[in-house]
Amino acid sequence: MAGLEINFNLKGQKENTYDAIVVGSGISGGWAAKELCEKGLKVLMLDRGWNLEHGKYETAFKKPWELKYRGRITDEQRKTHPFLVRDTPYAEHNEKYWFNDADAPYTEVKRFDWYRPNIVGGKSIMWGRQSYRFSEMDFEANAKEGIAIDWPVRYKDIAPWYDYVEQFAGISGQNEGIPHLPDGKFLPPMEMNCLEKHIAGKIKENFKDRLMTIGRVANLTQNHNGRSACQYRALCNRGCHYGAYFSTQSSTLPAAMKTGNLTVRPLSIVSSVIFDEKTQKATGVNVIDADTKETMEFFAKIIFLNASTIATASLLLNSTSSRFPNGLGNDSDQVGRNLMDHHFRCGAKGSYDGFQDQYYFGRRYNGIYIPRFRNIGKNDREYIRGFGYQGRASRSDWQRGVAEMGVGKDFKESLIAPGDWNFGMTAFGECLPYQENRVTLNKEKLDKWGLPTVTIDCEFKENEMKMRKDMMADGAEMLEAAGLKNVETFNLGAFPGMGIHEMGTARMGKDPKTSVLNGFNQMHAVKNVFVTDGAFMVSSGCQNPSLGYMAFTARACDYAIKEMKKSNI
Repeated sequence: MAGLEINFNLKGQKENTYDAIVVGSGISGGWAAKELCEKGLKVLMLDRGWNLEHGKYETAFKKPWELKYRGRITDEQRKTHPFLVRDTPYAEHNEKYWFNDADAPYTEVKRFDWYRPNIVGGKSIMWGRQSYRFSEMDFEANAKEGIAIDWPVRYKDIAPWYDYVEQFAGISGQNEGIPHLPDGKFLPPMEMNCLEKHIAGKIKENFKDRLMTIGRVANLTQNHNGRSACQYRALCNRGCHYGAYFSTQSSTLPAAMKTGNLTVRPLSIVSSVIFDEKTQKATGVNVIDADTKETMEFFAKIIFLNASTIATASLLLNSTSSRFPNGLGNDSDQVGRNLMDHHFRCGAKGSYDGFQDQYYFGRRYNGIYIPRFRNIGKNDREYIRGFGYQGRASRSDWQRGVAEMGVGKDFKESLIAPGDWNFGMTAFGECLPYQENRVTLNKEKLDKWGLPTVTIDCEFKENEMKMRKDMMADGAEMLEAAGLKNVETFNLGAFPGMGIHEMGTARMGKDPKTSVLNGFNQMHAVKNVFVTDGAFMVSSGCQNPSLGYMAFTARACDYAIKEMKKSNI
């Protein structure tokens, strides 16, 4: 029997061996697959979700009245998705894209909203697509302020890779020459509407340290790399048949498949990374088939973990051995720690009396951006770091009549004409890295597949709360200076996870004693394992982070290939 078992394993190993394994197929996983395949490696991409194919987005062209529940979710879905129902990303038009919370319920020590996809492509199908670079100020902040640990890289190290990924992905935007919001390789910008241009002009006139620009967004403003320009339909989170925004399905996956080097295996839950005590390297991964619950092993020379910040942390923590009793590569006890997300849902809004003879074309799924202006150069507030604003101007439509008591022709015609101009902006603030904000495994509560679930203990603290006062007051100040009426601030409250920008659970650093990865996203203790999803982040900045994941992933793949050629991996 022993001989038969050995022969079976050898056969399985040969058939299931690749040059590289990529765990996860979202924004960073898609980039890892593309880069490694284009460099000649045979790559296996594993994802726990089902295979959503590009162009087969069922609801992409459906009218509101063609959706059974008009976009709403059912009571039964509320029961099976207790975390997802807290906010708007989960809706009838894309409900199949999201993970069923009931299959793997997590435990909250404090409230944390975790949005988990269940499709190949991950959140690259549903993301907001705002795409900004970190600046030298962001990379230096921890060291200058004595917060957490220093980044092992600086802007000059990443700038060429920002260039590289922007030119492939297609980012539209306007270069502004602001050092702390570095310019990029952009497609032509989308246009601000008349009220946005007015406000931008007034901000420039009244505030020498502030600027409003059009959002830098991964939506195409012209045909690019075989993909069509944006149609201004504002239905992006259903999936785009035109490929008009960057996603795994529209961009990196076709590029990887074109090489003939990629194998995609959906419905594959990676339970742990296999570690060889003799070689001190990872040899592969253990996988559970999501449908059949069959277990299997896949093997490779290098492994890229791109399962998403929290999922990657849980995977590392569950990958134990005599060498790593607390999780793979966790000598520093930093795996799962330093969990961050941006805090938002507060800002200012107002109305404007003018421009009654002007309107705008289409449904632009992009807004304005006001880059950070607080604590630039020196800290002069009650808090450190800062925030940027995202928002838009629009005219109210027929929905303003929903609450009105009215019937008849005159009432209907009054709603056909555009209503008043309104403008609102929400600030996105930086969250500091706190060691106690963390993810741990709950081995008492198992998921549908018998794996430990996660416990999340994370909160925004005093620095973030102090920042929120300025996030509201500064917004109102700018709108009043621009001549808006009925200006008011709002604070809808924010809990970690709501921003869907979670990061930091396997941070990079110079010292293996205080970090998990080196400056090339390579695990200090296991040289053939790389982590390039949000887990590697050392600080959060206030910018949307996904563009950074792309750049760091492409850079890490380039480094990994060079190290393989030198026989260092």
